[in-house]
Amino acid sequence: MMSGKGDETDRVVGLEMAADDYLTKPFSGREFLARVRAALRRTTELSRPALPRLDEAHECYHFAGWTLDMTARTLQQPDGQDCALTQGEFSLLATLVQHPGRVWSREQLLEHTRGLDTEVFDRTIDVLILRLRRKIEPNPRCPQLICTERGLGYQFKAGVSRS
Repeated sequence: MMSGKGDETDRVVGLEMAADDYLTKPFSGREFLARVRAALRRTTELSRPALPRLDEAHECYHFAGWTLDMTARTLQQPDGQDCALTQGEFSLLATLVQHPGRVWSREQLLEHTRGLDTEVFDRTIDVLILRLRRKIEPNPRCPQLICTERGLGYQFKAGVSRS
């Protein structure tokens, strides 16, 4: 995100609204190129499939035709294609899938997926939930897998099997 507004509140809001980076004007061309290269490096590393060791068994969770491979850190669509997830999306989905039926508050999800030593805000969870719904729900406007429990938090309602 590029903006002329540079105070902390504007930067935090921009990042919470799903920006991967925040750059204030004026900026140098060298800084811009360095940030683009860093973003490309991150996405290339995330999209590159991890090669598991041959003797390593894969821990997989299956739900609604999807397969979440914890070992390779991949999500496979019902049609067999890989679905790209960010680290935050993967951690959140893994937490929900490993505990189907449990209602999680935003604070619990932040603590479980990010730890206590990182500075993030509870609305970060809302943004990640929105992104996940867009990727895995048949109709993101009427979610069936990741449901909101009003006043409590979020719950993964799909049946899950483990292999």
